[in-house]
Amino acid sequence: MGHYLRKRLLAAIPTLFGITVLIFLAMRVLPGDPVSFIFTEAQGVQVLNEEQKSQARAKLGLDRPYHEQYLGWIGGVLRGDLGESFWRGEKTAALIARRGPITAQIALMAVALSWLIGLPVGILSAVRRNSWLDYLSRTTVTFFLAVPSFLIGLTVVLVGVLVFNWRPPLTIAYPWTDPLTNLQITIGPALALGVGLAAVVARFTRSSCLEVLNEDYVRTARAKGVVERRVILKHVFRNALLPVITVSGLALGGLLGGSVAVERAFGVPGLGLALTFALAERDWNVIQNLVLLYGVIVTAVNLAVDLSYSWFDPRIRYQ
Repeated sequence: MGHYLRKRLLAAIPTLFGITVLIFLAMRVLPGDPVSFIFTEAQGVQVLNEEQKSQARAKLGLDRPYHEQYLGWIGGVLRGDLGESFWRGEKTAALIARRGPITAQIALMAVALSWLIGLPVGILSAVRRNSWLDYLSRTTVTFFLAVPSFLIGLTVVLVGVLVFNWRPPLTIAYPWTDPLTNLQITIGPALALGVGLAAVVARFTRSSCLEVLNEDYVRTARAKGVVERRVILKHVFRNALLPVITVSGLALGGLLGGSVAVERAFGVPGLGLALTFALAERDWNVIQNLVLLYGVIVTAVNLAVDLSYSWFDPRIRYQ
């Protein structure tokens, strides 16, 4: 296991290096820079002349050659110094520490909700194959697979406002400081993301269960008179769980990175909304560090998913 873990960690280094290079170059290739956005009035009028802009770029270090800017950024990351926002002057590390827990909570709640809904629906659909219940669940799953998460989010917002007079606060509240306000902030996005992911989980669960139901050991257990519920839970469910873990892990990595559209729809002060503002303002430093953080998160989650296989299926061993 230790050897496998070391190999995976070493293999992640080129991936993260490629991410840093691509996002760094993309920020420099796209038109516009932080100075132009910082010193432009709302009416689009430049408040600095070219000489003053050059001085501002020099102060921010944007006049240096690209390789020096890149090495300076990576060196700061390795030292734990993520720099600060060009636009607001806020430390990027502080921004991540302030907004990250909200995004992480929404992601975990969405995955938990998807399992609570998707696993029972998928198992029931497989066990009652070709029944009216199976057709109903498959139709519902297909519908939610086709509907984008941001549209579900907008529907949740409209129903919550018009029917329940629900207006989530736009401030940051953590579960350990203000649980009720935190729940009001996170329940909508978690529901919007979790329902769509539940459809994916249900689809994978049904397919995996149908495959396992045809295995010899399942027929043997039934022939021995094992109770059907025990057959499903012990022999079918656990062996059908690996594909579900894979898709849930991939989804969790993306959600931890911040669901931009849903956070924007609900006005949630998470990392996705921070990335939206940073892109609009060409805040290169914030964008670079957030994208790098997403890359690290996805890599770590994928590694955790791979390692979890051996726990769910003892036949799997890593060398």
